[in-house]
Amino acid sequence: MTTAPAGPFLDGALRARLARLDTAALSDAMDSLRAAPCVLPGIAARVPGTVAFGPAFTVRYRTLEEDGAFHNAANYIDDVPPGAVVVVDNGGTGACTNWGSLLTSVALRRGVAGTVVHGAVRDVRETREAGYPLFSSAVTMVSGKNRVVLDRTGTALDIAGTVVDPGDLVFADDNGALRIPAGLVEEVVRRAEAVERTERRIREAALEGTRLDEARARFGYARPWEDEGHDDAH
Repeated sequence: MTTAPAGPFLDGALRARLARLDTAALSDAMDSLRAAPCVLPGIAARVPGTVAFGPAFTVRYRTLEEDGAFHNAANYIDDVPPGAVVVVDNGGTGACTNWGSLLTSVALRRGVAGTVVHGAVRDVRETREAGYPLFSSAVTMVSGKNRVVLDRTGTALDIAGTVVDPGDLVFADDNGALRIPAGLVEEVVRRAEAVERTERRIREAALEGTRLDEARARFGYARPWEDEGHDDAH
């Protein structure tokens, strides 16, 4: 049985704000809240320059117990809602793949926002040519057919110590991937925007000749999320 992401509800305004951010600012915002771990360790971009964000559609695999029959790895892609990010957990193994060009093609047709795999992917060239946001902890050419099968979807995943619940916001870019609990998204976005404003002011001051340590002290580098954006002048 599949379960659609529960949230957060990303309206057009919030999506536009997220599109201007990156994982670095969002990670700093999560640090400021002293929240549970948010980084999905070991995840790397396989299509450089792409960004994916949306509510998590979670997928968990398990190792196949051989019975002599043919077993497709999993059939779930047609149940993924548009705008969701598929988050796949195969224990981080690189022994066999959990994503390839066929899934990429269907995901693009369905308007899926991207895929993050705690495990291996293949057909990377085709996915790059398609421009689909794909992130993983490994790459291999070995098929998952007759090696792994779908355990379940719509379940909490433990990605190397970071728990991803269905409906959590997942955001991935060239820096890696992270998750934000659904109930924290708006506050994390607000703080991440403040972080970016603070760093922009520090950068501008430094490029104008101010010592970096002085610029950091002037513009609140120690607590950048407290900037409210009332005055951009320095």
